[in-house]
Amino acid sequence: MDANTWLWILAGFLAAVFAGSGLLKLTRSPDELAAAGLRWTASYAGGRLRLVGAAELFGAALLVLPPLLGLGVVVPLAALLLAALTALELVVHVRRRELLPDALRTLALVVLCLLLAAYRLGPEAF
Repeated sequence: MDANTWLWILAGFLAAVFAGSGLLKLTRSPDELAAAGLRWTASYAGGRLRLVGAAELFGAALLVLPPLLGLGVVVPLAALLLAALTALELVVHVRRRELLPDALRTLALVVLCLLLAAYRLGPEAF
């Protein structure tokens, strides 16, 4: 399998993760999410949490839709913005001492976003 195929799989995976996370934040209240185990959401105001959810959903769409429309240059930019957003979420987890599994999972998403951006900006650009 060539690198382009793997990068499409990675972009699809990241889009699914961010779309799911974004939809969850848009459709549930912070109290509902906290009761479901996402304890950090209790300290977020509803509007702020919804803004993060909308940004994640928008970023997920930008990972897969633009290349299908011939605008592949958007993918690395979207991946970099998602990496920055996720890095801010990582700070929240570390400050709240939610290291395992929350911070570790979030760090993995940052690394995957940066990997996608690096390859789509460099050797496997559209």
